[in-house]
Amino acid sequence: MDMQPAGGLELKGEAVAQPMAEFAPRTGVRRVIRTVLWLAATLAICGAIALLVYRRAHALPDVQYETTPADRGTVAAKVAATGNLSALLTIQVGAQVSGRMQELYVDYNSPVKKGQVIAKLDPLLFEAAVEQARALELSAKSTIEKDKAQDINMKIAYERAVKLRDAQVIAQSDFDTAKANVDAAHAQVAADQSNLASASASLHQAELNLSYTTIVSPIDGIVISRSVDVGQTVAASFQAPTLFVIANDLRHMQVDTNVGESDVGELTAGMPATFTVDAYPGRPFTGKLRQIRNAAQTVQNVVTYDAVIDVENPELLLKPGMTANVVFVVAQKNNVVRLRNGALRFAPDPQLLAKIGAGDPPPAAPSSPQEPSHKAVWVLRDGKPMRVPVSIGVSDGTWTELRQGDVRPGDALITDMTVRQRRGLF
Repeated sequence: MDMQPAGGLELKGEAVAQPMAEFAPRTGVRRVIRTVLWLAATLAICGAIALLVYRRAHALPDVQYETTPADRGTVAAKVAATGNLSALLTIQVGAQVSGRMQELYVDYNSPVKKGQVIAKLDPLLFEAAVEQARALELSAKSTIEKDKAQDINMKIAYERAVKLRDAQVIAQSDFDTAKANVDAAHAQVAADQSNLASASASLHQAELNLSYTTIVSPIDGIVISRSVDVGQTVAASFQAPTLFVIANDLRHMQVDTNVGESDVGELTAGMPATFTVDAYPGRPFTGKLRQIRNAAQTVQNVVTYDAVIDVENPELLLKPGMTANVVFVVAQKNNVVRLRNGALRFAPDPQLLAKIGAGDPPPAAPSSPQEPSHKAVWVLRDGKPMRVPVSIGVSDGTWTELRQGDVRPGDALITDMTVRQRRGLF
């Protein structure tokens, strides 16, 4: 009974010891394998980082392009200016004599005809002046008639004295007196004639002043201004006061524009012009340049010239004094390849071009001045910029006509080129 448990225990101990002895070498192998794997992974990571750093140091720069496409359309070179509308002929009607305004026959916007009575001053004082001048003329006429009769009498007495002298029956002194009397009578008649002429001139002046009390329109047109009322006293002592402003037919008007001296050389008489006014902002009006006046206007050291534009106004929409924003089309090309002006101004950094392998940098500026029509643009092709020489023509400030050059509609024209900054290793 006692031997069996002991023997049984010995048998069990041997069974446990045998697996433990087999497990020990297996654990060591696993540790070696794990260490080797860890070292390999560490070396792989270090190699990947080193490769990434190397590639980053020797990689091409990350360049970002801003482009605009070339297209086909219309290019129009324009000159802009501002001006004011006015009638072709504007007359200031004034009063040439002083007096009280008695009647007004027209008002604002009244149509008038040439010779039509538009106002009348009180004529009483002028009528009295006419009557007085007429009385003086009648007095001068009567005086001359009397003196003519006296002259005839003195002439007869002189002829009698001549006969008596020849007969030697009168003294020489009596003959001399008769001759002096006839000469004086002739002189008096001449003086009376001059007085009559003076009286007639005074009468004519009085009648003329009386006629000036009736104010008439000098032209056909429309009254655009009235600066007098009935009962108001008009004083014309130093200068004729303006009573009315009459504009000629407003169906034909003009625009006086101020064109800068840098643009005036591009304008020629007869060229078309378009303009807008604030009253009708969405409606363009057309006109034709009549002349460029040579009188310069200088305001704050800016020299401008008056370019006069003839405008038709059949609907009477335009009114004198309106501000006109005028555009002259000096040149226009239709259905041409257009380049953005920003692309023509773009000039890349030669060192950056060399780094990205974009070919030879743009040539250095020549010693002689380059022709203004010879330019160059940079086109993005196959992901790289390419310099393309071009010849340009008309420009409107935004687009420019392409005359010659290897640029087609749709080509991406570079307007800016920048290097994008990278962050981190990845």
